[in-house]
Amino acid sequence: MKVILALADGTVFEGEQFGATGETVGEVVFNTSMTGYQEVLTDPSYKGQIVTMTYPLIGNYGCNEADVESIGPQVEGFVVREYSAYHSNWRSKWSLDTYLAEHNIIGIQGIDTRALTRRLRVHGVMNGCLSTEDLNPESLVAKAKAWRGLIGWDLVQRVTCPNSYQWPVTSYQLRKGEETPYQKHSSLETGNWKLETGNWYKVVALDFGIKYNILRQLTEHGCEVQVVPAQTSAEEILAAEPDGVFLSNGPGDPMPVDYAIETIRGLMGKKPLFGICLGHQLLGLALGGKTFKLKFGHRGANQPVKHLETDKVEITSQNHGFCVDIDSLPNSVDITHINLNDDTLEGIRHREYPVFSVQYHPEASPGPHDASYLFSRFTEMMREVNS
Repeated sequence: MKVILALADGTVFEGEQFGATGETVGEVVFNTSMTGYQEVLTDPSYKGQIVTMTYPLIGNYGCNEADVESIGPQVEGFVVREYSAYHSNWRSKWSLDTYLAEHNIIGIQGIDTRALTRRLRVHGVMNGCLSTEDLNPESLVAKAKAWRGLIGWDLVQRVTCPNSYQWPVTSYQLRKGEETPYQKHSSLETGNWKLETGNWYKVVALDFGIKYNILRQLTEHGCEVQVVPAQTSAEEILAAEPDGVFLSNGPGDPMPVDYAIETIRGLMGKKPLFGICLGHQLLGLALGGKTFKLKFGHRGANQPVKHLETDKVEITSQNHGFCVDIDSLPNSVDITHINLNDDTLEGIRHREYPVFSVQYHPEASPGPHDASYLFSRFTEMMREVNS
């Protein structure tokens, strides 16, 4: 079936449909990862976005129940050069086509993704409309132009959990026949999961669109994690008497998420805080800093970041379109990490309080273990504060 992707600048791409049919709008972005398309699809940080994969062949290992970062796909649309109808992997349960169709996500293949990516790099990410129904280019361009965009829109409300829940302590394994935390969580009634606790660090995780692998990493580092909705107040969190608080990743513009900024300010100096991605941006705002929108963002599994304390370079996985302005941060904040591609901020820590954050995703293992020390730093911080 014919499908058209139209950009707000008037550029039009015609391709072949896979996945669902219909029409959608979103911010068109690109991801430079060679693998991991299912993790990309299910990352809540992509809410509101139509994702283009720069690697030319996508779908060759299918989809499964283990390689998910949330309850299902979160993207608004999916763009690839060539979709592989044939998929081969011993864990594969569905083809990518079937997986997208089941979750009502439109895919387009057969377009020049290099040309699309170059246009986004030169002119910046822009609104787009993807449709199998309306095949009039002028009409689709008009719809892309009319879409509201991400600035000023609180997308966290679309991805946060409705109620708190406890994450299972046991980490998932990739052996055949073993149930994953995803399967367990999706089959439970919220709040009914009970843990047999030992000497665990009790962590409350604010869910702004949290990825499952963050929860897996926290449990692997000895944390018992209670995930709570984004609107949870500082008073409610402190009443739970956690050893530390985690600020999760999430989609879109951090500025409209003012309730979370207020919560973080209420927790500052009272509990150890660790933030990733949107959590990092919200922490920066809570500290008095400012954020701005990047031209085309950082999305991929190969972003070089310099750790200023050790002078080492980490290869990181990233997915964000907004950034904390280094010059806006107060003197009480130290810069810990810098992006080597464009010198933007990648990490901070507070000089007085047990508080730190990074812009990139240490749980995504691109290095593969370059940044795993950050979870250990969080547990060590909780140990020192609570000893």
